[in-house]
Parts: sequence; C-alpha cells; structure tokens
Amino acid sequence: MKQDTKQESRSGFVVMASLIGLVKPLMGYMVLAICMGVVGHLFAAFITIFGGYAVLVALQQEITLPFGAHLSLTGIFICLGVFAAARGFLRYAEQACNHFIAFKLLALIRDKVFSALRRLCPAKLEGKDKGNLISVITSDIELLEVFYAHTISPICIACVFSCIMVVFIGSFHIALGVLSAVAYITVGVVIPLATARLSGNEGLKLRRKSGELSSFVLDSLRGLSETIQYGQGDTRLSEMNRMTDALAYDQERMKRIAGRNSAVTNSIILLFDLGMLALSASLCSFDECLIATLALMSSFGPVVALAALGATLQSTLAAGNRVLAILDEEPVVEEIEGKASVKFRGSAAERVTFAYGEETILDGLSVEVPSNKIVGIVGKSGSGKSTLLKLFMRFWEVQEGRIQISGTSVNEINTSNLRDMESFVTQETYLFHDSIRNNVRFAKLDATDDEIIAACKKASVHDFIMSLPAGYDTPVGELGDTLSGGERQRLGLARAFLHDAPFVLLDEPTSNLDSLNEAVILKALHEERSGKTVVLVSHRASTMGIADEVYSVEHGRTS
Repeated sequence: MKQDTKQESRSGFVVMASLIGLVKPLMGYMVLAICMGVVGHLFAAFITIFGGYAVLVALQQEITLPFGAHLSLTGIFICLGVFAAARGFLRYAEQACNHFIAFKLLALIRDKVFSALRRLCPAKLEGKDKGNLISVITSDIELLEVFYAHTISPICIACVFSCIMVVFIGSFHIALGVLSAVAYITVGVVIPLATARLSGNEGLKLRRKSGELSSFVLDSLRGLSETIQYGQGDTRLSEMNRMTDALAYDQERMKRIAGRNSAVTNSIILLFDLGMLALSASLCSFDECLIATLALMSSFGPVVALAALGATLQSTLAAGNRVLAILDEEPVVEEIEGKASVKFRGSAAERVTFAYGEETILDGLSVEVPSNKIVGIVGKSGSGKSTLLKLFMRFWEVQEGRIQISGTSVNEINTSNLRDMESFVTQETYLFHDSIRNNVRFAKLDATDDEIIAACKKASVHDFIMSLPAGYDTPVGELGDTLSGGERQRLGLARAFLHDAPFVLLDEPTSNLDSLNEAVILKALHEERSGKTVVLVSHRASTMGIADEVYSVEHGRTS
C-alpha cells in the first residue's frame, strides 16, 4: 500500500523528468533526431507555402520569397519536388534515430529494473504480487517505447518549429505572429494539460488492472490441476472474464476520451485558421494574407502530435511511474563492497532478535556453529528455524544481536564474499525451464560435465538422471513440474555440492523425501562433510542423527 501511495504522489512532470534523465548517454542521437525533425517539418510546411507562392506567380502577383529570393513558376515546382523528397528522407531518418534511442534505452531500463529487483530480493519481494511484477517488467517497459520514440523529440521539435513559424508569420505583421503563437500554445500545451487533468489517474488505474489480470492468469495456470480436480473451472473463467471486461471497458473509455480530444483539437485549429484569415485580411495585402494563412494551416502538425499525447501519455506515464517505483525503492539490506576478504572459520548467532513487522520471530536466540561440524536445529513449524538461516545469508538485517562469520559481523563482509562462503538449500528448490545439466550448473557456470556428475552423485541423484531418456539433457519443465518434490530437492542439494562453499545451510533438505531417500541423502551429507560446516534445519528428529550438536528452537529461543 505504501508503494501505491508513492506512485500516485509522483506527478507526471516528475515522471517525465526522471525518464528524460535516462536519455543522457544517448543525448547526441536525440539532438540529431530533433534537428532532422525540425528541418523535415519545415520542408513539409513550405510545400504548402510554396504552393501559395505558385498560385500568386500564376496570378502574376509580384512576390518576394523568403531571404529575398526570386523564382519562376518552374523554379518553385522544382523546389516543391526537392522539399517533398527531403521531407520523406528526413522523416525516415528521424524515426529511425528515435527508435534506435528507444530500443537502446528499453534494454538499459530492463537491466536497471532487474538489478533493482536483485537488490530488493528477497526481503522486499517476499509476498509481492509476482504477476504485477511480470507486468511491470514486460508490458510497462514496452510502453515506454512510446515515450522515447514518440514523445521527447516531438515535444522539442514542436517547440523549435513553432518558434520558427511564429517568426515567419510575424514577419508579415506582429499581430499575426502573436495569433500564431497563441494558436500553437493552445493546441500544443493547453489542450494536453487539460486532457491530462481531466483524465486524472485513469492511466495508472488501467496499468494496475492490467497487472492484476496478469497475476490472476498466472495464478490460474499454476493452480490448473486443483481447478480441474474440484470442478472450479467455470468459476475461475467467470472471474477472468469479469476482469477482462473491466479492463476492456476502461481501455474503450480512454479511447473515447482520445477521440473526443481529437475532435476538440481539430475544431480549435479550424477556428484559429479562420481567425488568421480574418486578421490577415484586415491588416495585410492579398498575397501576405494568403501566405500567412497557408503558413498557419500547414504548421499545426508538430503541435497536433502533442495534443494527441495528452491521452496516450496517461498510460505511458503510469507505466513509467510503476517502473520508477521499483528503481527508487530502497532495499532493506544494502550490498556491502570494499571490505577485506574473510575466510570461513566458523559462525554464530549471538542473542539475535528479529521480527517481521510486529510479529517477533526470534527473541534473543544464540547458536554456535563451529568449523567442520554439523549443527542441527530442530523445532516446530513457525519457530524461526528458516528465518535464522536467512539471517546467516543476510537476506534480512537483525534488529538486535549479531550474526558473525569468522568473528566478523555479516554486515562487515562483502556481499560477494559472503555468497561465495555459503550454500543455501531451501525446502522448495526452484528449477529453471531448462535442462537438468544447466539447472545444476547454475551454481557454478564454468563447471565441467565431470564436476556436475560428481555433485549429482554426492546428492544421490545421478542414477535417476541416467535412467531418463535424455540423461542430463532432460528438460525439467516449467518450475521443474516434470520431477517429483524429492527429485527437485536432490538437484538443489547437487547445486550446493557443486558450489563447494565451506558453509552449507540446509532448510528441511529431506522434507519431500521418503525414509529410504532421506537415509541416502543423510549418508551423502555425512560422507561429504570433510571441509564443510553444515547447519541442518528440520522438524524431524530422525534427520538429526548425523548432527554433532543439536539445538532445539521454540518460540524464537534455543534450548
């Protein structure tokens, strides 16, 4: 809820300024795009203006072109051809440059968002809506392409182009220049601002609904078996249709708003054109009246593009708001750098107190973990065993007390150094949608096939892998759903063996195993304990048979 409030409090101008700030590495390309856009629009406008000059020449009117030039009718038509060709080329080059900028920046933003999520994980991402995060990473970032390719340079182009046209029209009479300036400001500034104000937070609400729908679909896919089992398919489908219809209704409403704004914009442009005709007719000669009116009529293109942005920008800025909210979020645990490397020589929790919000999980807990020993921690579910391991990993900061490794607080150890010293096997091993080989290799990307096989043998999963038709190249499916819980857990243990860290943290490593497989895993742990310090967490007393020392945890305290 706090994050949503922050999103809503960030104004559109702040979002735009933050997004524009990301353009700095590509500023040269942006300036080039703006220059080509301004010149291209001038060529487009002067096609109409030179057409007016051609009419005057045909009527045998005495005219002087800009910069005092004199051209025949043939010369004017040649200029028109050159303007048209140049306009086409410059438009293409401008768009190519803008899209180059957009795609480069989208790649940069994706990198920044992923890095931010990595910094926030796991403390600030536990319990977060994964579907909403997926929506931010995919569709919200894609929407920013509109901003970088079709918003920044058009705004700059419109400003520069309008100033040039005001000077040109004002050369016939200062009042005409003032009227054209008012027209450009009304269409390019007043209308978009009014549109944005009337739309309010509709764009943000639309993006939020889109994220909620993504979450619901993801949740429905993951729970498809249960849905079929209990005959709730119609219920889930009905709810999905309801959310889809609500989203479609909001999208249709925003399209109607965009259509209404377009109609208002075109009507206002027509009124200004009529005003220019009437004012120039009363102040200037026929030829000046014609050229001034044609100049205004042909020069609304850049500011009309800005007027259209008033509605479309709502969704774009809302998407940018959601992306920036992730980039601006402060991690609970900051990464540590620049400290001297530490070698593992034992660990300990010293009078540690920790709470999730108002709920105290650990209360003055102390555990000694000597080097080259297996320390067991047993206790009921919810007693704080898993939380203690996360504190050893420094996923969270302790409120009181200290977690230390080799006599040094984990808050004083480089994060990369800490990760190298530790291996963490959770109750639910996550497997990527890839082969078994690549899933195990994830713990050590430069591992050889022999090292992978050796790790799998230690985890007692090699024989099972070899029984599969494709062996180590067998795909595990999404979330490892082609494997049993015990098989996934043994692959997680193989990862830990491959990582070969001196400090191994095992959170219920045998919870998904039967007695026989549990005995195999425990035997493997006992045999491969040389040079390893292991913290073994379990609610099973039988698992503690290999432990050198056992702590019992109850209500956040050891006994």
